[in-house]
Amino acid sequence: MFIARLLIQALAFLAAPATAQQLRLNITAVSAQNGLSTLECWEVDSPLYTSHDPDSAGATVSNLGNVSALSWAAAQPGLDFGLHNAPSRQWVVVLSGVIHITLPHDNSSEAYITGGEFGLIFAADTADVSVDGHVSAAVGTTETVLLQIPTGDGKTPDFERLHMGPCSGEELTGWRMGDLS
Repeated sequence: MFIARLLIQALAFLAAPATAQQLRLNITAVSAQNGLSTLECWEVDSPLYTSHDPDSAGATVSNLGNVSALSWAAAQPGLDFGLHNAPSRQWVVVLSGVIHITLPHDNSSEAYITGGEFGLIFAADTADVSVDGHVSAAVGTTETVLLQIPTGDGKTPDFERLHMGPCSGEELTGWRMGDLS
């Protein structure tokens, strides 16, 4: 009986990593509530996993859904995009530089999105859900380079709102903390 219990405990311990909560990607989103644009920290409902595909074997991957187009844009330092709604529900990747996002009705909420590995955001404050939109500007001393990638179906990906306001640096790096094997 003792050996059987010990064996069950050992098997449960070995199975624990497989049953642990899967890691997901956290991103800052420009969304809307009650007709006004908001900044929110989202956990995208697409688990991270270690790829076994030949072109990305060993890399950490998350399937973010289908897309309909891809635009590349370069903005000189200081370019103010002004008050605007997201033209569609879209992923925005800041490749280099810095984008500063503010809300016209909320002076306490702002986000600085830096280019590179943590430069992924989702823009969902389209005119059908936000009457005012948001303000964004390229800040810093170098040009800001962006990719704008509308979703294929025009929908927002499934997500869990972690909190209002942009994600912190620690929340964005959370995917690095786990074992995906």
